[in-house]
Amino acid sequence: MKIVFAGTPDFAVPSLQALLTSRQQVCAVYTQPDRPAGRGRKLTASPVKELAVSANVPIYQPENFKNPEAVAQLATLDADLLIVVAYGLILPQAVLDIPKLGCINVHGSLLPRWRGAAPIHRAVMAGDSKTGITIMKVVKKLDAGDMLYRIECPIEADSTSSDLHDQLAQMGAEGLLKVVEQIAEGTVIAEPQDDTLVTYAHKLEKQEAILDWRHSAIELDRKVRGLNAWPVAQTLYTGQVLRVWRSEVLNKTAELPPGTIDCGNHALDVATGDGVLRLLEVQLPGGKRIAGKDFMNAHPSDRVVLGS
Repeated sequence: MKIVFAGTPDFAVPSLQALLTSRQQVCAVYTQPDRPAGRGRKLTASPVKELAVSANVPIYQPENFKNPEAVAQLATLDADLLIVVAYGLILPQAVLDIPKLGCINVHGSLLPRWRGAAPIHRAVMAGDSKTGITIMKVVKKLDAGDMLYRIECPIEADSTSSDLHDQLAQMGAEGLLKVVEQIAEGTVIAEPQDDTLVTYAHKLEKQEAILDWRHSAIELDRKVRGLNAWPVAQTLYTGQVLRVWRSEVLNKTAELPPGTIDCGNHALDVATGDGVLRLLEVQLPGGKRIAGKDFMNAHPSDRVVLGS
């Protein structure tokens, strides 16, 4: 089959790589335009573009598909299938109607739970016991198409969004090859989503990173893990932003006001509204990520109140 692949970030790279090494023909790659990045704000290609360049696949980078010329360009490729993995653009019906066999998407959740922009993060922050990959047909309504493939992935007590992102990217690539073969053979089975079970994974906002120590240790730990690696949970330590990369919930009762550090166990333990949270890895501005106990040894910590 002739396939057009549309994707942008790291999450999409394993899927494109799998297709490039399969028996299918990737005739073109669509990815978002190069964006300024880094301290120098230099225009930087997306991870998907970098792979496409190395594989000598034609690349297209329209700002959107509101321009009829962008739609017409896609039509000239005469693709059998359009595969979308974290592309970052809404595809109008005129685009979805072009490929002969339609358009499919690799999504990082067990649909219909967590439709939307940040499914991995929201699953961790909500305390879900599992997440997974769903490959579905793309329809005009957000993440609402029939499901072609689902596979589960457990969310462990110490799983971060960053950890799960990498696992799910690989699982998505493996599942994608299976579905593409089924489509080629005409054996794929489509299952409608149950709309009564829909939840939405809204886009992450930077202000969500602030830790409110009045919340429980369990809730705060979920937030730390869910916001790793972006935007990263944070609090204030003597007026400085302290980023919290990893933590764990202790099986003990808080005996100090919420946000107060207790170094009595030779660890960076913080009282919360319900329980105690141990900060395992933290970072001050301009510094490296360090273990909580090393931070405690280098900075006055005992009885310091975080968040103020």
